[in-house]
Amino acid sequence: MRLTELQFEDAKPVEGYGPGFFRIAGEVMAAPLIVTETGARPWGGYEDVDALLAMGAEIDVIFVGTGDEIAHIPREIRLKLDAAGIGFEAMNSPAACRTYNVLVSEGRRVAAALLPVTKG
Repeated sequence: MRLTELQFEDAKPVEGYGPGFFRIAGEVMAAPLIVTETGARPWGGYEDVDALLAMGAEIDVIFVGTGDEIAHIPREIRLKLDAAGIGFEAMNSPAACRTYNVLVSEGRRVAAALLPVTKG
């Protein structure tokens, strides 16, 4: 089996995470945050749906990292994202980081909205 290392060109990958933080392109940032190919910025969590909606023209799908365990995204957020035509997928934050990295390395128009993990 041959493994291929991901190439990110100018995209900003998620390089690591731990209790309350993520490392994005070499910079440690407190969670929660939004990551796109151009960088990362703080996110207000589920109460900050406007930040997710504002990315509608830039991305096709948002991977929502729900923390240590997979959880449902609140209904009102799902309805607003659907109405805006923004695709989304909920998964635990480690899986959201991995999925984001693979797809952004392929040049796909993706983002990750990441809630913190509590375990290292």
